[in-house]
Amino acid sequence: MTSKEILAFITEVGIVPVVRTSSAESAIQAVEAIYAGGVRAAEITMTVPGALHALEKVADRFGGKIVLGAGTVLDPETARACMLAGAEFFVTPNLRLSTIEMAKRYSKVICPGALTPTEVITAWEAGADVVKIFPCGNVGGAKYIKALKGPFPHIEMIPTGGVNLETAGDFLKAGACAVAVGGELVDAKSVKEGRFDIIENRARQYLAAIAKARSEMQA
Repeated sequence: MTSKEILAFITEVGIVPVVRTSSAESAIQAVEAIYAGGVRAAEITMTVPGALHALEKVADRFGGKIVLGAGTVLDPETARACMLAGAEFFVTPNLRLSTIEMAKRYSKVICPGALTPTEVITAWEAGADVVKIFPCGNVGGAKYIKALKGPFPHIEMIPTGGVNLETAGDFLKAGACAVAVGGELVDAKSVKEGRFDIIENRARQYLAAIAKARSEMQA
């Protein structure tokens, strides 16, 4: 897939589940649950022990059936390693121009983290496909996205932090092209107890919330 196709797919899905678990095996199981729940995109963070192994396993298992991303990518070297492991898009918590350059060199989607208006426009001008607004929940949530979209209507944004079943629709209505959800979807308690059925069910609920919000936006 080209970078445009990857981004279009993520936007269509509307949600990027952030998988941050205590082991590679539990990360793989979480992605399987997310997939079973109907979500065809997932991000495995580099904070997962053996994250590259998890990326490889998921890429081998699902192939082109899921758009796989790497999260908490702090530098271009990590981005390249994730790329070789099968990641199609990269999400960073910070704005590092060299990481953006690495992703663009290989026509992959890069979603750098930014918060202030200056960081947002800097990321976009450097070639970001979409800007991760982080930590969005701490600075106003959906209202902050709406405020940013005022001067930057052309910049695609995905909020992280403060996104849950109740607020996901508000973020989309405020102008986000999709939302990223971490612990509200893949929570430590369910993973520890092996209750991946709970995660699967939540994935369905998020898809329903996104579909409802989008239908209301079109009405």
